[in-house]
Amino acid sequence: MTLPPGPESPDDRGRLTIAPAVVRKVAQHAADQVDGTTRAERRIAGVGLGTHGASAKVGGEGNDVDLVLDVALKYPAPVRRIVGDLRARVTEEVERITSYQVRDISVTVSALLPDIAPRVR
Repeated sequence: MTLPPGPESPDDRGRLTIAPAVVRKVAQHAADQVDGTTRAERRIAGVGLGTHGASAKVGGEGNDVDLVLDVALKYPAPVRRIVGDLRARVTEEVERITSYQVRDISVTVSALLPDIAPRVR
């Protein structure tokens, strides 16, 4: 059985566009997997709304992306090492999954949270 001939060039096959929201989710998930990061409590006007992991914003043009990450770390933590691991892991995952090139990653550590066991069990 022979298959019909395919398109002449890869450009004739179409294009794949990955939305910035997908890149954001990949970056957030990768950041949350780094040892030393933790979830922070989300509060609005003093009311607890659960917890959240890393948050990311995506910018850039074409195949180049710029990421801005906001993370909470466990306290005490070697901040410089964890942020280095975080940059490497997020870059690797975003590039592997999306084929975009990570041009820049800015990281803000918004909280250092101690690992405290709950008093009531």
